[in-house]
Amino acid sequence: MSAPDGIKQYTVRATPEAQEAGAVALAVASLPESFGPAASDNQADVQVISGQPGWTARAAEAIASGARGVVVVNPAAENTESLQANAQQSGAAVVLDQCWASNPALPGAEDTVRSMAGRAALLDTVATAPTGTDPGELFADHFATVVRLTGPLASLRLLTRGPRGYTATAVLTNGAPVALQGVVSNARPAALDFRLLTDDGGVSVTLPEPVAAWPATVKVTGPQGELLLPTIYESAHRATWRRLKEHLDAGTSPSDLHRFAVLSDSISALTQTHR
Repeated sequence: MSAPDGIKQYTVRATPEAQEAGAVALAVASLPESFGPAASDNQADVQVISGQPGWTARAAEAIASGARGVVVVNPAAENTESLQANAQQSGAAVVLDQCWASNPALPGAEDTVRSMAGRAALLDTVATAPTGTDPGELFADHFATVVRLTGPLASLRLLTRGPRGYTATAVLTNGAPVALQGVVSNARPAALDFRLLTDDGGVSVTLPEPVAAWPATVKVTGPQGELLLPTIYESAHRATWRRLKEHLDAGTSPSDLHRFAVLSDSISALTQTHR
């Protein structure tokens, strides 16, 4: 299907690993006026790569080969400084397709959480993933989402880590304690549960896996009762592609790599401390 006159359509190629992890075919098919398949890698406007270790070098290679956009699916913690410079010099847009941090419900949830952060008493978060998931990858997805909602955390500590998950602690800017628990199990659905408690209520956020357009739920509780924020029936994958299209059309640079650099530094420091 070709794009109507006046609408720019970008061609896409994805590595097999990224195709599966990012449900690329489904996301692109849901935006037929914006994206379409490329005849070959060299002709693709957008390259999609897996975020396995070494992804920053692969992304830089894609940009050097002429890609105008790069989508990185589930990126591992890495130094992005060189890639940021390459992307800025070439004018390429690099977006990160993250399991939960890319969910379209997060902007609204972020505003709500941060408006209550000064009165926070406790933050409890649990991330669940299927058996076989690497706990380190789960933690990276978990931590990226929590920081997206709350802003920077202090005193991050990894208490336990094993094949079944992890337990970590941190502190919010107002001094309230934070608990981050990861569970690798098939006994419960893969999701991230976020519970911020305040002196008179709080915010709860439940984020599903981005396999389909299952909606996130954001509930705000206070003296007035409980309020459910508008439900958005769109997957994190599709939201990422819509955002990429906006940057490609406008010729602007996403802030993904800059935000991720801060996360990578925190995760790397935490890993070295726990060795």
